[in-house]
Amino acid sequence: MIRQRGVAMGQVLQFRVPERQPVKHEPLEIDLMTAVDVALRDLDDIIPHIFHDHIREQAEACRRMLQDSFDAALRAG
Repeated sequence: MIRQRGVAMGQVLQFRVPERQPVKHEPLEIDLMTAVDVALRDLDDIIPHIFHDHIREQAEACRRMLQDSFDAALRAG
């Protein structure tokens, strides 16, 4: 009960926080090339929204590394 000058102003109710159940992730049935392709597309979407220079540079370097590896795997067949 919240009181101001002896007058009841309201009552604070405490709600129970529901217990979180662990999430069970099913393994995805995708190959490595598909995973890298999806990661490249995600990085293309994310990088323009990174405003810290050093973090954006790190993301761009990661994207270049993935792209180089992806291209090399395509060439190798």
